Amino acid sequence: MADGKAPLPFVYTFMAGAIAGVSEILVMYPLDVVKTRVQLQPAGATGADAYTGMVDCFQKIVRNEGFSRLYRGITAPILMEAPKRATKFAANDKWGKLWRDLFGQEKMTQSLSVLTGASAGATEAFVVVPFELVKIRLQDKASAGKYSGMTDVIVKTVRNEGILAMYNGLESTLWRHILWNAGYFGCIFQVRELIPKASTKKGQTINDIIAGSVGGTVGTILNTPLDVVKSRIQNSPKVPGQVPKYNWAFPGVATVAREEGFAALYKGFVPKVLRLGPGGGILLVVYTGMMDFFRNMREAKLA
Repeated sequence: MADGKAPLPFVYTFMAGAIAGVSEILVMYPLDVVKTRVQLQPAGATGADAYTGMVDCFQKIVRNEGFSRLYRGITAPILMEAPKRATKFAANDKWGKLWRDLFGQEKMTQSLSVLTGASAGATEAFVVVPFELVKIRLQDKASAGKYSGMTDVIVKTVRNEGILAMYNGLESTLWRHILWNAGYFGCIFQVRELIPKASTKKGQTINDIIAGSVGGTVGTILNTPLDVVKSRIQNSPKVPGQVPKYNWAFPGVATVAREEGFAALYKGFVPKVLRLGPGGGILLVVYTGMMDFFRNMREAKLA
């Protein structure tokens, strides 16, 4: 991400993104579990086990399944977060340079930031789809007893549905990541332009928290409908001779809106935005801090 500082080799950008991603997932993962449970709950679900909202879902998971269930499936996200976030920031940096050169711009602009973020999101999506599929199937309440862990999900999915099933939901994941990253990086650029420049390290951290949190919130507002559909696509096993109810992104959005109402497209929005709003701030702060650390370390070696 262009920040006006001396550029670093690709490996440093990749490492900084990886560390930022793992830091964010360790702090915010339980909200992701709650978000997925709410998204997968059928319309009109009733009974003692039905979730009435985010807090109710959180309480019932802890009470009925134990606190550790809030970290169910975290192996896949942990393994995913390093390459995912590393790809996000590294691709954003590379795409930014490409688009600036292509359009003859010396510095980033608002429109280039949005375009760069969208390009980075599309690149990131190809990395994360198999991990996301494993995570979704482990987080689903109905998976209790069905899968013993990450490896079991992979083995059973490939054996029963074929190797290409690991990329179920690729198209919806592409749209989800394009929209989130376009909003995230576009907002970071705009917020940084609007707020006073920091003169201290503490001030820079506060600015990054603000910019990253606003970016994460806007990105979440933009991409939640595609996230709802993606969760359903990836949790629907492929059956030979049958066309899945949820198969493509925008037809899936139309199906959910028609059958369950527009509000259903924002199922799980509260835990999702609570995770990815502050989570976006954590990402940016840790990424910026690691880039500064690597930059200082490299300058010290060259001195």
